[in-house]
Amino acid sequence: MLTRSLILFYCAKPVFYMRTHVFTILLSLACLGLMGAGYGQSAGAGLKAGGDYPIQPVPFTAVRVTDQFWAPRIRLNHEVTIPIALKHCYSTGRVDNFLVAGHLKAGTKFCTEYPFDDTDIYKIIEGASYSLQTFPDKLLDARIDSLIGYVASAQEPDGYLYTARTIDPAHPHPWAGLKRWEKESDLSHELYNSGHLFEAAVAHYQATGKKTLLNVALKNADLLVRDFGPGKLSYAPGHQVVEMGLVKLYRTTGRKAYLDLAKFLLDVRGKGQEYSQDHKPVTQQTEAVGHSVRATYMYSGMADVAAITGDKAYVTAMDRIWHDVVDGKYYITGGIGAEGGHEGFGPAYNLPNMSAYNETCAAIGTIYWNQRLFLLHGDARFYDVLERTLYNGMLSGVSLSGDRFFYPNPLQSQGQHARSAWFGCACCPSNVCRFIPSMPGYVYAQRGNRLYANLFVNSTANVTLNGTAIRVAQATTYPWSGDIAFTLNPAKAKAFELALRIPGWAQNQPVPGTLYRFADQRNSPVEITINGKKAAYTLDNGYAVLQQTWKPGDVVRLSLPMDVRRVEANEQVKADQDKVALQRGPIVYCAEWPDAPDGHVLDYILPDQSQLEARFNPALFGGADILTAEAAKVKRTSTGDFETSPARLMAIPYYAWANRGSGEMAVWLATKPTAAKPTPAPTIASTSKISASLATKALAALNDQDTPKHSNDHDNIYYHWWPKKDTTQWVQYTFAKPATVSSANVYWFDDGPWGGCRIPASWKLLYQTADGDWQEVKTKTPYPISKDAYNEVTFEPVQTGALRMLVQLPKDASSGILEWSVGGKSE
Repeated sequence: MLTRSLILFYCAKPVFYMRTHVFTILLSLACLGLMGAGYGQSAGAGLKAGGDYPIQPVPFTAVRVTDQFWAPRIRLNHEVTIPIALKHCYSTGRVDNFLVAGHLKAGTKFCTEYPFDDTDIYKIIEGASYSLQTFPDKLLDARIDSLIGYVASAQEPDGYLYTARTIDPAHPHPWAGLKRWEKESDLSHELYNSGHLFEAAVAHYQATGKKTLLNVALKNADLLVRDFGPGKLSYAPGHQVVEMGLVKLYRTTGRKAYLDLAKFLLDVRGKGQEYSQDHKPVTQQTEAVGHSVRATYMYSGMADVAAITGDKAYVTAMDRIWHDVVDGKYYITGGIGAEGGHEGFGPAYNLPNMSAYNETCAAIGTIYWNQRLFLLHGDARFYDVLERTLYNGMLSGVSLSGDRFFYPNPLQSQGQHARSAWFGCACCPSNVCRFIPSMPGYVYAQRGNRLYANLFVNSTANVTLNGTAIRVAQATTYPWSGDIAFTLNPAKAKAFELALRIPGWAQNQPVPGTLYRFADQRNSPVEITINGKKAAYTLDNGYAVLQQTWKPGDVVRLSLPMDVRRVEANEQVKADQDKVALQRGPIVYCAEWPDAPDGHVLDYILPDQSQLEARFNPALFGGADILTAEAAKVKRTSTGDFETSPARLMAIPYYAWANRGSGEMAVWLATKPTAAKPTPAPTIASTSKISASLATKALAALNDQDTPKHSNDHDNIYYHWWPKKDTTQWVQYTFAKPATVSSANVYWFDDGPWGGCRIPASWKLLYQTADGDWQEVKTKTPYPISKDAYNEVTFEPVQTGALRMLVQLPKDASSGILEWSVGGKSE
């Protein structure tokens, strides 16, 4: 076993060598830990053992964003989000876990809920390290140094770092197992914690030159090398990310054992469950399954390893999986992972809106993965996916104030969704902390003598192509305008290629594949000029490539059509039939309750012939283009028919929803009354006030007159008592006026086998007497308890002002309700 001093000596030479001689390159790849050479477009082309990504990202440290869209968000992340996240880590016990494990604070018990809570500290350190390179901040630097000291104190002598065990080794966290690593393929998250430690350590070292956290990470990584590998432990990580972290350590130190271990931990998969992508060897996987964050982290790790080792089988597998995602499992907002039960992928085309999970972490993972695919292939399709996710499904995960967060990001709401200040499982806020400051690193990339412009943002960048320094300035108000001016200032006249990404949405294709299409095809031109003259260019994998000898002051203007477009979904996406989504440029729009006079938007109908207009409103959301159109609203009549009336529709950027309170929201808007959610007809139930033993906004589900498709219908809102079990709960209608009632119909919610709700053990109805007491109705029929059907009970008529349902929950599960109607006549 190496002693601490020997480990430091072993690491010192390669680390100091790289810092002294290629520190600029290391900084350029701070977010990914990438270096590049060569070029390749087809699967695996240009890859070779000992190589690297054919294309290299231009570092975020070399790109200064100065716009009114991203620059304020990057600053807000530094001034609000990171400090807020640190505050919560202290107040919730996450920091205490390290203090107790390191004997800096008295205690014998793990202070938080999950064994992966350590990673929130690591991700915040990583994000702060990135942010410090944009905003030098002595106070934040000192706070991070203190945290690193706490982390180091919790590390065991041989390098093991996992506070959920170290605090009380005889009684570790229930997910951890009694022995190190034995539950790694399940839920211990030991290697997951290590992976985020490694990423934080590399980021901090590259930002500050300090080795305090890097030494901790290397000591831990050396333990992994000793414990895992051929002839040693062969557990597949239960939650991937250690693979990316090990590659970053390899790039930083040059120690090949880290790269070899990353590949081993990928290749050992195939003995476990789909949930963690352990059901098949990675090279034999053909579709995206299981937990979506685990998946995207694994695919990103595969890309990193493939880039260096030249393993083309990894690339072939990733290409298959990518097509599976974009052809059937990708939301129009760029989110992935439709199902909340396992926080992951469902079957192809199963893309419900109300219950869409779309975890913020999965959106960030999608960005990581697609950038890496671009670096391998040089194809703009991957940036089309990346950009959509960036501006929509990722950005919605954090509030405009920077201090509230979404974990899931649904595409429809009846008011039951709201951002939270923090979570028990806080992976999303800490992920936002580290992603936002790295955003400028996604703008440009380079390969040999070619500079790729992938994202459009008002900025300046300093790039070196084949030894020549070039300053590139973008002038634009994107994403609100499609006009972008690139001013090129090479140190001297220089021949090189400028490759401008032409987004798919500017070429009649909203996303790659067949999952979505524009409702109409337009021939709005893309225009490119050089110094005011029409430019000659070639098209290459979605890029307009301009090749010439560039002189200081040359100006390239790119003009992209920014029409408002209606998007339709593939016919196999049942949730979106007879509906359209609205998009302008990269921005997806939604209708939200504050902009509707009656506070309802799910009852809108947008006719095909309605003209859509976009106008910039500086007073909303820090400035944004707002869409308007003449539309209609639909309500249900007492006879069951539909009645429509004219209404003005207003749509806002999806990323900005839920910043003005909770209420209805819809991305997909109906084009026919049958696809809308009509205002309910006036009935005893629909006009009642609803109360319950567990009051939530989802109580609105009970009387909205939406007929469920089945008991596990997630397309509409549902009410449940989770996590309560084996207790008697109640829900009550207080009528708008007294009524004589004689029947009730209830549709039970049951999300088995994976969810926690089942049909109840029993139920009964009580009515309120004139003196306020509750009495059970005298039934004429038994109380039925069936799945996937209405359960009707009839009883002797009673005159009352309120009806209460008592529900006995199953012993080992909770229960819920999709719909509850009452039969009778109001007085």
